[in-house]
Amino acid sequence: MKLAGKPTGYTKHGNVPSHTNHTATAAEAATPEDVLSGRSARERLRIVVDKAFAAVMAIGGIAVIIAISLIFLYLFYVVLPLFQRAQIENVGRVEVGETRTLHTTLDEYAEIVLSVGDDGSYRFRKLADGVVLEEGRLLDEGQAALALRAGDLAARTLFVATAGGRVQIARADYSISYPDDRRLVTPSMSFPLGENGLEVDPEGRALRLVAGQNGEEQTTIAGVTEDGRVVLIRAETETSFLDDEVTTSITHAHLPIDGGELTHLLINVEQRELYVADSVGFLSLYDISDMTAISLVDRAPAASHGARVTALESLAGGISILVGDDKGALSQWFPVRDSNNEYSLAKVREFESMATAVRHIASEYFRKSFAAVDDNGDLALYHTTAERRVLDMRLAEKSVRTLALSPRADAALITTAAGSLQHFTIDNEHPEVSLSALWQEVWYESRSRPEYIWQSSSASSDFEPKFSLTPLTFGTLKATFYSMLFATPLAILGAIYTAYFMTPAMRSIVKPSVEVMAALPTVILGFLAGLWLAPLLERELLGFLLAVPLVPFVIVASAWLWTRLPSAVRALAPDGWEALLLVPVICAGAWLSVALGSAGEVLFFNGSLPQWLTAEYGITYDQRNSLVVGIAIGFAVIPTIFSISEDAVFSVPRSLTMGSLALGATPWQTALRVVLLTASPGIFSAVMIGMGRAVGETMIVLMATGNTPIMDLNIFQGFRALSANIAVEMPESEVDSTHYRILFLAALVLFLVTFFVNTLAEVVRQRLRRKYASL
Repeated sequence: MKLAGKPTGYTKHGNVPSHTNHTATAAEAATPEDVLSGRSARERLRIVVDKAFAAVMAIGGIAVIIAISLIFLYLFYVVLPLFQRAQIENVGRVEVGETRTLHTTLDEYAEIVLSVGDDGSYRFRKLADGVVLEEGRLLDEGQAALALRAGDLAARTLFVATAGGRVQIARADYSISYPDDRRLVTPSMSFPLGENGLEVDPEGRALRLVAGQNGEEQTTIAGVTEDGRVVLIRAETETSFLDDEVTTSITHAHLPIDGGELTHLLINVEQRELYVADSVGFLSLYDISDMTAISLVDRAPAASHGARVTALESLAGGISILVGDDKGALSQWFPVRDSNNEYSLAKVREFESMATAVRHIASEYFRKSFAAVDDNGDLALYHTTAERRVLDMRLAEKSVRTLALSPRADAALITTAAGSLQHFTIDNEHPEVSLSALWQEVWYESRSRPEYIWQSSSASSDFEPKFSLTPLTFGTLKATFYSMLFATPLAILGAIYTAYFMTPAMRSIVKPSVEVMAALPTVILGFLAGLWLAPLLERELLGFLLAVPLVPFVIVASAWLWTRLPSAVRALAPDGWEALLLVPVICAGAWLSVALGSAGEVLFFNGSLPQWLTAEYGITYDQRNSLVVGIAIGFAVIPTIFSISEDAVFSVPRSLTMGSLALGATPWQTALRVVLLTASPGIFSAVMIGMGRAVGETMIVLMATGNTPIMDLNIFQGFRALSANIAVEMPESEVDSTHYRILFLAALVLFLVTFFVNTLAEVVRQRLRRKYASL
């Protein structure tokens, strides 16, 4: 007998075709239009709506995938220039015919070159064609420049030694005007301490080495005479407040030197330290802050074994010095203070060696980069913080007399022994970025050891950017760990109880109430955590710590007492409504914890547990710390984990639970061994989604912690997360700067971590589904 409403040719099961072959053939030949024409208008509308909905869902899914892919590509596009290798291009050569050039510098725009010859003459030329704009002499006619050393690059000061033991101080000045809306740079030479200079050696001996620094109120010069003596002079100027009269005081000093013949001298920018290199490869550091009490701070072998120091230059900022030797080795040094407040010279890092002896080193004006040239004519550019060689090239000529970098580090100038100027343009926007600088410990200037540090800006122009993402990543993981530690057990256990044990009427109230918490703005949670919860925890810290074991104990004790009550009393509470009875029990446990904590702090911890921890064990307590953030983010994550987990538990087929109970299992045995295992894929997904929510949390971390990028496992210390760091620093970063792109790199790291976690979660969820699908 045929069932009503079933097509002809099908059995009562609706899925087994009959033996009437011609009916099946006719159905197969029917077109969709024929099928639709045989249905009612309502059925046709439903089919059209289903198809339209399926198309919209497919388009929406594809659009989401495209949007995520575009976000990834844009982040990658912004970050990619960080890891591109620097580029250098030979712009051209200008033949000037000067073969005895001692020093060259470029102006800010790399348009004008200053060259100083060994005869004491100077010339300002246009770099494009070599036309002389201005020329003159630094020394009197007939005097020769025996030695020359540049001071601080930003000050553009030169110190030129003469045969009479005198040193001339000269400064290159550039004035800028805009006639006819075109930039015009006019060079000139000035003499800060007069055209006669200073007498460094009272005995009038010639100086074969010279070094110096010039400031607004103080000038310090050191020189090595032809008979091997080290002489120093300090000129200090004071201006009277009454009549603006300027007085200059001169202090002479000499330096007893132990060791071989001196080859290099260098005075730091602050005029407090003197570096001396000798012929046996040793580097000595002298404290010259007090010219009447000069002392040797440290002496260490600076060159490789058996080598001689061939180049000695100061890095930008004057804290570090760069040493090159005749075996091609390059190293960075600076003074390090130990626990006894004593300084010593430390070789901070070694760079990739050059093929032959390092002949010239030129530092950038403001960044921690430098260029070096060896005897083979190989030019290399390094960055100290990144500890890498960013570019190298072979010059056309090996005999290089001078090497100079422009103030903007976008050009280099080389003079050769043949009397030509070679101009190079440099594209090196982000030399300070490397994998080691981003993720490994770095020995920064003025630090006693390598560290992980994020510090993107400073008030000083001598600042060394510290772009370590490790402390930010550590802070993100720390926030995620404590928040998940707080939220996961509460959310999952609450979901199991709500879905499996709670009465439907109570569930209809509890579940929507918890889900509404997800709509609460996190800025409100951060505000409450920072201004209410943090002071409360600081004041009642011991009470909170006692609540962790005490409140569960009170709940278990209350449950045990409940089982000892008469059945008539227990029958007054309907099944599934027992959770209401726990509300006053939890409140009583919390009150008891706070009361015992207040008394315990007075009796055992001098009235304050945070201060006692600091005094006794050195455990510092910040009011806005990881504990506060963990609780606050936990409250933000609980609704997500609870809702998805509760749906997963509630979706477990009723037949499984009834069968387990029928076989003699208790409700809790059924919940743990049947319901929980069957719902485990959904619960795992809930935890992973909650973790992703915690990883990307911004406002709570921003408002409830100190935002200090430190790496400390102490739960009472703050931190800075990747997301909060992006929110804080992105508005202040310069577009396309290294700082700007590294913030995008932090966003890319967050993106990849979230993608990895979600992918892993999906893989595990699918395996759990296959494993427990047979239950």
